[in-house]
Amino acid sequence: MKNTQQLARRIEVASGRVKADLVLKNANVVDIFCHRVIKCDVAIADGIIVGLGQYDGLNNVDCSGKYVMPSFFDTHLHFESSMSTPNHYLWEALAKGVTTLNADPHEIANVCGKEGIDYMIDCTADSPIDVNFMLPSCVPATPFEHGNAVFTAKDIKEMFATGKFFGLAEMMNYLGVIYADKEVLEKISTASICDGHAPQLAGNQLNAYLCTGIVSDHECESVEEVYEKVSKGMYVMIREGSQTKNLSTLIGAINDFTKRRLMFCTDDRYIGEVVESGTIQNCVIKAVEKGIDIYDALTIASLNAYECYKIPNKGAVSINYRADLIVADDIVPRNILQVYKNGKLVAENGKSLYTPKKVDDSKVTNTVRIKPLTASKFLPKFTPNKTPVMQILKDTVVTKTIYTDSTEGLNMCAAIERHNATGNIGTCWVKGFNLKNGAIAQTVGHDSHNITVLGDNTEDMLLAVNALGSEGGMALVVNGKVEYVFKLDIAGLMSSKNTHEVIAEHHTLMEKTKALNINPEIEPYMLLSFLSLIVIPEIKITDRGLFDVAKFNFFEE
Repeated sequence: MKNTQQLARRIEVASGRVKADLVLKNANVVDIFCHRVIKCDVAIADGIIVGLGQYDGLNNVDCSGKYVMPSFFDTHLHFESSMSTPNHYLWEALAKGVTTLNADPHEIANVCGKEGIDYMIDCTADSPIDVNFMLPSCVPATPFEHGNAVFTAKDIKEMFATGKFFGLAEMMNYLGVIYADKEVLEKISTASICDGHAPQLAGNQLNAYLCTGIVSDHECESVEEVYEKVSKGMYVMIREGSQTKNLSTLIGAINDFTKRRLMFCTDDRYIGEVVESGTIQNCVIKAVEKGIDIYDALTIASLNAYECYKIPNKGAVSINYRADLIVADDIVPRNILQVYKNGKLVAENGKSLYTPKKVDDSKVTNTVRIKPLTASKFLPKFTPNKTPVMQILKDTVVTKTIYTDSTEGLNMCAAIERHNATGNIGTCWVKGFNLKNGAIAQTVGHDSHNITVLGDNTEDMLLAVNALGSEGGMALVVNGKVEYVFKLDIAGLMSSKNTHEVIAEHHTLMEKTKALNINPEIEPYMLLSFLSLIVIPEIKITDRGLFDVAKFNFFEE
């Protein structure tokens, strides 16, 4: 219900009879509705834009020569993939123009259950960013691997009733949807908003998936896939993360007919890249560099997302819209000077103006528990031209199934259960990493986050796994020596250290990893984390064995 006194005050300010709380003077206002720049003042009262014209305020900020535009909305991300905790991530993202985001904490949920989600929510308490937590819908993602938590439909309903969640996170169990699994449908019925995860779904299968009211998808790999999903009512997220870089391909899908059904997201983006080039800011800049109109790029980065998620009066510099704004020195926001949230200055010159919250992490540490292993466990079977081999590809986490006549040029890979020391281990051969003289191992392994290790000899693979210890993280072994361990003490997924330290340690790891001569076209650790994600085509590894995603079952030995 609207407050009449508040409305009356806004009218007084808008009419010029009363001073505004804040006026951004002499600004170049980016009008995304009419695709033009208006030179005027922006008057703000009660956190709302009430005037575009000539105004005086209690606080006047000269914006001569500067551009005022709507701030950004990252529509789908996992904090865990940044390797930084949410409190530190948000501090960096805010300075890069993000004031709203949808966060799916299903990574930590698979490791630490409800306590993991509570930890993530607690981390965001002091941030000016609107963090819409999406309740993980698929914990575990499938029944074909071993994680450390299970969220039933009953659990989902009880958790959603707490009021902590904005909607239901990506529904990865698309086969469960298509075949009308009762448990899956009960989960979807819990929330009015449900994000999708529908890689390569088309035709009648896509129709069946969309009958549930699932609103979005971030897994498109082609322009044709975007067209079909948009034509059937979906909003499509154009994703630009650290390993999954879909923008260059999907840019061809942006036209006058599709542009109002598209959004940007990062999904999985390392904190160092956030600091260096932002998140949605990076998407906008890249889109413009590839020929997309700046007004369209900003609309995709802001207004479309708010409309998709039915959040009114946000995403534009217009009357009665929330004053969530960016001030930049050019219409293409390569250099963000200021960020305003609800009309308050919250970031300036690349620095957020608040202190990230310190959070108790005692319930989400020391999460790695494995049985003692021997090197022989890591050796996969191989029959020439009969054993399936996982072929990795550039700029995507999609993999292909191939067959080879020898193991020349292949690496060994294994997934090891790490939550309850079951001793489960699955092995396979991988082509495309080109790793030589060592091994890498990590406790980041979507979505159950077991240990994944890849190497060219089993002794170094064993060393790398054991080097992870009880905290977990990323380990590098070169020629029989543990060269570096990047500790991720929070659930084996994130570092509790500050952003500067995380970036420095990750940089050291990446520099030392060069000794293995890995394919320079891939981000090895980010890609390794997705080799176990069995809801992405077409061949993946789990702690139970090699998985055929198309058949949604294990390969026969």
